[in-house]
Amino acid sequence: MRRFTHRHAVVGLALAALAACSGADDATQPTAPAAGTADAALSRSDNSALAAEVRTLTAGRGITPLESPPPVRPALVRLGRALAFDKVLSGNKDIACMTCHLPQFATGDARSLSIGQGATGLGPARIHPGGAFIPRNAPPAFNLHAMKVLFWDGRVSRDDGGMVHTPVGDKITPQMSAVFEFGPLSALPLFPVLNRAEMRSDAGNELAAFRDDQEPEIWAAVMKRLGAIPQYRRLFEAAYPGQRFQDMTFAHASNAIAGFLTSQLSFNRSPWDRFLAGNDRALTDVQLAGAKNFMSARCSICHNGPAFSDNLFHNVAVAQIGPGEGDGGGGHDDFGRMRVTGVAAEQYAFRTTPLRNVELTGPWGHGGQFTDLRAFVDHYSESDIKLHNFDVNQLEALLRGTVQPTTDAILATRDPLLNGVVFTPQQVDEVTAFLSALTDPRARNLERITPRRVPSGLPVDGAVFASGPPEDDF
Repeated sequence: MRRFTHRHAVVGLALAALAACSGADDATQPTAPAAGTADAALSRSDNSALAAEVRTLTAGRGITPLESPPPVRPALVRLGRALAFDKVLSGNKDIACMTCHLPQFATGDARSLSIGQGATGLGPARIHPGGAFIPRNAPPAFNLHAMKVLFWDGRVSRDDGGMVHTPVGDKITPQMSAVFEFGPLSALPLFPVLNRAEMRSDAGNELAAFRDDQEPEIWAAVMKRLGAIPQYRRLFEAAYPGQRFQDMTFAHASNAIAGFLTSQLSFNRSPWDRFLAGNDRALTDVQLAGAKNFMSARCSICHNGPAFSDNLFHNVAVAQIGPGEGDGGGGHDDFGRMRVTGVAAEQYAFRTTPLRNVELTGPWGHGGQFTDLRAFVDHYSESDIKLHNFDVNQLEALLRGTVQPTTDAILATRDPLLNGVVFTPQQVDEVTAFLSALTDPRARNLERITPRRVPSGLPVDGAVFASGPPEDDF
């Protein structure tokens, strides 16, 4: 399941925001003292005053604590964990959902663009014989229970009435929808198994033989594979008490993977959470100054709510790289949200990425255009100039020649929040430091979630890093 909501939609908008934070016409320009100077050594009294100011700004921006999701029944987590790591879901049985969302790389793969089926190796060492890449960066799988829109273009979403929307419309039947326990996240795993580049392949297996518009038939064929494995039949029936495997659909599998992600990858114990709970000393002075910068103006317009995402879409003026999604004259462009809505104003707009644990999840941007978080923050200062001067040398060699000549077209629909934004190196440093305060220490080591084996008996990517007790394996 490659792009789990389907890495990093827009750190940018902390950025856009930052962007705004530093617009010359903004009446609330940040004024924190320079880090590393005597003035930066805030007194305890000054620190408390600044902390109180940040809390007031935070409340005004609607940035609230992230509540833990309800407990997920262990049998469902067990099934979802097996499915997420099992290559049996892919056409040629050579890639699992978690191959591009590796626990040892903070649920990503440490690449600008992922490499899907037909390849060997993991993370930065993964190689495709044809040099093929997935068009977008693999987004992290943290705290997806808190998101209303998933994938970079938001093609899976939940509306305000609780209705889940997907690209396949009524092919997800009411009976399938009734299985969903985790909102749009329950639907997300339905789609990577359909994608030829990500998991299904163009040839060599019975899943590849179906037309692309035969989604129900593909899902049924995957369930047939799973049903041929007795242990999976037992796991499904344990996860859904009172139901027979033969009456289940791939919605049951998708929902189980969502339950696993919700149970194991929800994190809300960062320094920022301790600060929100009343601990003035949870943030360093520089992080606190960065928090004020972030909250003072437009950063938090886009990065708000408990997950630091407005669940909307913005064009933050980043270069287009990689194979593209088939858009534009040569087919190597990616029109982002416009691909879903058809609205021209949303061309090159991508989902505002949630920011929790963001320091762990690089490269950043919908195409992993930035390999350094501070550089991405800095991009939002005079982003038009930065786009014109995008440094391709930060990309791996195979991607350097793929940058598209679309700068003017991207800037034509750039988010107005970024217009006229200029901010200082100090502000960039402070906001980058603040972003590190959003990291939950538990997210730094995820070895425990990788099983040593799965019911199919196929190799488990990353199993060498597994540290959980043997009785939890399959």
